[in-house]
Amino acid sequence: MNKYQALQKFWSSFGLPVYDTYSVPTGAKLPYLTYSFPIGALDEPVFGNVSLWYRSDSWSEIDNKANEIEARLGFGGAILKLDNGGLALFRGTPFAQRLNDPNDTKIKRIYMNIGAEFFTAH
Repeated sequence: MNKYQALQKFWSSFGLPVYDTYSVPTGAKLPYLTYSFPIGALDEPVFGNVSLWYRSDSWSEIDNKANEIEARLGFGGAILKLDNGGLALFRGTPFAQRLNDPNDTKIKRIYMNIGAEFFTAH
């Protein structure tokens, strides 16, 4: 599995449709998760982001999903296996923040900072 496939697989494991931040299809239905990650190599830690998108009157459901992601990352991060090495994902600082949509108060978004360390030569 290459770096791109590993990221897609990991984020897809949370039970939501997953899209690259710049590839959300027109008409995609909430809830879903978007992510954007630079790709690095050994000794080049990078930071990307993940956003949860829900449509609700309450923050409860989206908060629960953010807590699930936080728990999976834990304090030591999550290690993903690659064909030519590995990838560690960990919580950035600040980890998560709530955002709203000024045009639609029912759209809830949680933006998360995620660090990544690639244990690969290329």
